[in-house]
Amino acid sequence: MRDIYQDVTDKIVTALDQGVAPWIKPWSSSGSACIGHQPYPINAITHRPYSGINLPLLWAEARLQGFTQDRWLTFNQAKKAGGHIRKGEHSTLAVLYKPMEREEQTESGQPVLDENGQPKVAHFGILRTHFLFNIEQTEGLEMLNETLLETEQSDPFQPNSVAENLLLSSGARIVHRPADEAFYHPIRDLIQLPTKAQFHDEGGYYATALHELTHWTGHHSRLQREGVTSACPFGSPGYAFEELIAEMGAAFLCAYAGIQGELRHEGYIDSWLGLLKADKRAIFRASGHARSASEYVLNLEQQLKQMVMDDSRCMIDRV
Repeated sequence: MRDIYQDVTDKIVTALDQGVAPWIKPWSSSGSACIGHQPYPINAITHRPYSGINLPLLWAEARLQGFTQDRWLTFNQAKKAGGHIRKGEHSTLAVLYKPMEREEQTESGQPVLDENGQPKVAHFGILRTHFLFNIEQTEGLEMLNETLLETEQSDPFQPNSVAENLLLSSGARIVHRPADEAFYHPIRDLIQLPTKAQFHDEGGYYATALHELTHWTGHHSRLQREGVTSACPFGSPGYAFEELIAEMGAAFLCAYAGIQGELRHEGYIDSWLGLLKADKRAIFRASGHARSASEYVLNLEQQLKQMVMDDSRCMIDRV
């Protein structure tokens, strides 16, 4: 029997040696409002999108706090809607810009006229700070906090039963949102994925889901991998190493599930090629961690199957 772990490791090394095209996420953006390929944060009550400086403010806070929704509201809006902000939650700074205008006047209070004899109008704006809360920081607003329904696909999604079993048997908390990113948040111990309708094909969905599931295995309650349990800023060697582990773990699990197609994240790994060039053993250490992660997931699946078999035997014995 071929060693799929070695096969996939060789494929990744070959891809890195030859160079690959930049990584393209295997999903497309969705949502009623978007800027380029990024959805706008919106007000949970009025559904109006935020704009200007509020975009990076709210995007950054949502990522830092691990919020899975980009819907925001004020303290008073939550109260008026019949809910409240959860005790201990902190607000996020936002800026309200209100355009204003007024007629220009002389020092004596007379209107200033233009060349057509019409009063000149001065345009200006008022900036005010206000504070928002994410919909996930509220209670009593369950109707507003319901998961958005996935849009119907022209071509129905064809599930891979093996991969679905791996995801289900892991017990990982996985949420699908019509957003433009996939990530694992260690503090909230949560995996967020775009909706299945956003992916170009089933292989892209499962490769992404299993990539994030590999990150999930590094939690302090599981394999305690440094790249997950410690703070590793974007661009740091620790961050690059954990991403390499996650990509290889996903490749191993995809091979186990019989998912065909080239690796989706090769370009992402290539962007951190400096790490591997600086340490010729890094790829092998990453492969070892990835193998441990994939075996952890496979063992969970086997444990669940064994539990089902044991329960079945108990039912037969009782009969």
